[in-house]
Amino acid sequence: MQDFIAIDFETANGYRSSVCSVGIVMVKNGEVVDSFYSLIHPEPNYYAWFCQEVHGLGYEDTDDAPNFKDVWSQVEAKIKSVYGKESSEMTFVAHNAPFDSSCLKAVFKVYNMTYPDFTFKDTLCPSRQCFKSLPNHQLQTVSAVCGYELTQHHNALADAEACAAIALRVL
Repeated sequence: MQDFIAIDFETANGYRSSVCSVGIVMVKNGEVVDSFYSLIHPEPNYYAWFCQEVHGLGYEDTDDAPNFKDVWSQVEAKIKSVYGKESSEMTFVAHNAPFDSSCLKAVFKVYNMTYPDFTFKDTLCPSRQCFKSLPNHQLQTVSAVCGYELTQHHNALADAEACAAIALRVL
């Protein structure tokens, strides 16, 4: 795969719609060409302790952040400018794609946005096949083998960068 968008969401609580940040890395012709990061005002707007422990974000970070619909319009514009295509024509890649794809679907529903049938590819399963001797297949472990040192794990942009590095090796 030479053209794809690596995506990662962080959530504020146990609801998949509660995305509080997104990171996107755009790969074209096998090269990273652009990226995007934004905080997002989550829906529902409360932070679970366990989520804050994971990513360190809280109300003070997202109270003044744009809502998902506004952020997604920025994402759409960026994708269009880089690829000359709509996001629905692109392949999205995530490490443990069922999580990120379900977040995207849930937040589209919250904002009554029409959900295109996005194509998602997962890097987790192929990494298990390619790197059988690893002690685990967590994002930071696999990305290190693929040449990306993930120093800000659970920052959505850093996680998307790590995912892109993995995708370029295993997909």
